Amino acid sequence: MTRDIGLDINASPDEECNDINCPFHGTLPVRGQVFTGSVVSSKMDKTVVVKRTFEKLVTKYERYEKRQSKMHAHNPPCINAKEGDVVKIAECRPLSKTKKFVVIEVTK
Repeated sequence: MTRDIGLDINASPDEECNDINCPFHGTLPVRGQVFTGSVVSSKMDKTVVVKRTFEKLVTKYERYEKRQSKMHAHNPPCINAKEGDVVKIAECRPLSKTKKFVVIEVTK
């Protein structure tokens, strides 16, 4: 049984998992920021590296510059995102030193 995480996503995962840090089948609450990015690496166990590109306004020149950042996100077994996937990640409590996000949906 999947629980409602309170965010606007297309569909909850079809598979069931017994991961305690899964927002759908475990007890992990999600809150705060939601980002979209592409998975750069999925070599770690239950962790993916998500690359996010965005534009930042430079007020002095009144133009935008392109920036990018990489974030580590928890990858539950029921979602199982792979390299090249476009994913939606949501903020959660810190799961490790670098993981503060969890994958909630694979869009492509």
